[in-house]
Amino acid sequence: MKKISLIGAGNIGTILAYDISRKNLGDIVLIDKVDGLAEGKCLDLSQSLAVDEIDLSIKGSADISNIKDSDAIIITAGIPRKPGMSRDDLIETNFKVMESIGEAIKKYSPKSFVICVTNPLDAMVWSLKKITGLKKNMILGMAGILDSARFKFFLSKLLNISISNIDTMVLGGHGDTMVPLLDYTTISGIPLNEYIKSNNINEKEIKKIVERTRKGGGEIVSLMKNSSAFFSPAVSAIEMLESFLKNQRKILPCSAYLDGEYNIKGLCVGV
Repeated sequence: MKKISLIGAGNIGTILAYDISRKNLGDIVLIDKVDGLAEGKCLDLSQSLAVDEIDLSIKGSADISNIKDSDAIIITAGIPRKPGMSRDDLIETNFKVMESIGEAIKKYSPKSFVICVTNPLDAMVWSLKKITGLKKNMILGMAGILDSARFKFFLSKLLNISISNIDTMVLGGHGDTMVPLLDYTTISGIPLNEYIKSNNINEKEIKKIVERTRKGGGEIVSLMKNSSAFFSPAVSAIEMLESFLKNQRKILPCSAYLDGEYNIKGLCVGV
C-alpha cells in the first residue's frame, strides 16, 4: 500500500484525505501544526470508513516527521486568501511555511513525489524545489487542472452543452496571467471559433468567460468571506496524485520548474 502524506488539515487537506480514502489510493498521514486537529479529523474519517468496511491506515499528527518515506506528499498548509487579497499577498507568510516544510521533506522523505497547492503557487513550487533539491519532475504545483475545469464549466453553461464535450487547457500563471488556449479548444472535435460562429454566439461572451476564469478563485473568496475554494482544488490535486500513483500517463497542465524548456530557465510556470 502506498503512503500518502497530506501537510495541512484545513478544508482542502480534509477533503483530500476523504477522497483518497474513498478511492483507496493508499494509507494516509495527515499533518497539521494545530495540536489535535489532524488527529481528530483522522479519527472521524476512520470511523466513517468503518461504515463502508474500508480498511486503511489513517493517522493524524502535529509531528511532521511522520511523513517519513512517503510515496507522495500533497502540501496545502499556509494562510488562505480573504476578500480583497490577491494570491501574491500571501507570499511572505507562506514562503516561511514552505521553508519549514521543504526542510522536513528533505530530511524525512527526499524521494517522494510532491504536489503543492499553497498560493501563490508558482513561487511556492519554486521555493520547495530549491529547498528540497528534488528533481524537477518530482515537485509540481496544482493550478492548470483547476483553471481548465473552471473554464470548461463556464463554457458549458454558456453553450448549454455537456462538460464532457469540451476539450481545452489553461496554461500560464494561476491568476491574471493564465492563458486559456482558445485556438486549441474544441467542442466534440469542432474548433471553438467555428462552433460559436455556427451558433451565433458573440466572441465577447467568450472573452467574459476568460476573464471570469482568471478571477474564478477570487469570486469564491468574495462570496465565502472567510475562506477560499476547497472542493475543486482538492479534486484537481487528486487527479495529479492518481495519475502518478497509477502511472496513467495523462497529459495534465501543472506548475513546473523550467530549465530551458520554452526558452524559460529557473522559473516555475504552468505548462
